[in-house]
Amino acid sequence: MSADFWASYGSGALGICIGNRLDILKTELQAGNRIFTSPAVHVQDNVLKRFTTLFRGAAAPVLGYGALNSVLFMTFNRSLKFMDPSIFDPTKLAGVDLGNIWLAGAIGGLACWVVSAPTELIKCRTQLNIDGHTSSYATTMHVLRQSGIQGLYLGGTITSMRDSFGYAWYFWSYELSKRMLLSRQIDPFHDPTAFDVLIAGGIAGVVTWASVFPLDVIKTRVQTQSQIVDEATAILHAEDQTSLRRKSSWQIAREIARVEGATGFYRGLGICSLRAFIVNAAQWYLYEEAMKFLTPKLSKNG
Repeated sequence: MSADFWASYGSGALGICIGNRLDILKTELQAGNRIFTSPAVHVQDNVLKRFTTLFRGAAAPVLGYGALNSVLFMTFNRSLKFMDPSIFDPTKLAGVDLGNIWLAGAIGGLACWVVSAPTELIKCRTQLNIDGHTSSYATTMHVLRQSGIQGLYLGGTITSMRDSFGYAWYFWSYELSKRMLLSRQIDPFHDPTAFDVLIAGGIAGVVTWASVFPLDVIKTRVQTQSQIVDEATAILHAEDQTSLRRKSSWQIAREIARVEGATGFYRGLGICSLRAFIVNAAQWYLYEEAMKFLTPKLSKNG
């Protein structure tokens, strides 16, 4: 398996572990149903329960985002190499056209759809306890029983739009930030310091989420609708179709604009930006370090 597969898989899984608690807060704010628990309840909780709460809904993302990151980076690297055959190292892109980097990022983001749509749906519904389940596995089984495989792709279109546009800016802003930080070096291919990678990665995370946050809010509300209704249930409740009918992304967007105004599309952006900086700084650092370690190892082993 290629170096970028393992480097990106590991960095994606680590990022979820680091940022899961902040991601839960972001999802709750986006969904508009932030729940505050009484401090007295927390005093009674044991240490294990408090610890597991930090990782509520993390199982699907850890598995899913590891795979998603692998698809993303491998597609990005190969798309960019196709556009610019002169690239000799995917971590050293000095001189490569930033427009090509943006386009390769968009292609990589779009390729993630098959993994990201069900992963996001399971994560969001588990984090908010929508179906009465606090484990990713139980949520997945519930959705499959209710709506089959297609139920896992509720909100798939808006998710693919978010991923394609967001990851285009992700790679673009990371490379631009890294180039600016390395501009003090005579050799543009000089290895960046840990500080350079952490800062560029953090900036890329914030830029990415700021560019697609309204789409992410809509996606979250589409995927956390109170019911996932199958066709048989809809027929049995034909007299009350309005309450059973799923809302589309466009309907939810109009509802947010009407009820909450423009600010409704940015609920949770602050906590998301904090999470994005921390998580993506760590992800990019691990990715670049893993690539340095794995590339010679894998080449020696054929």
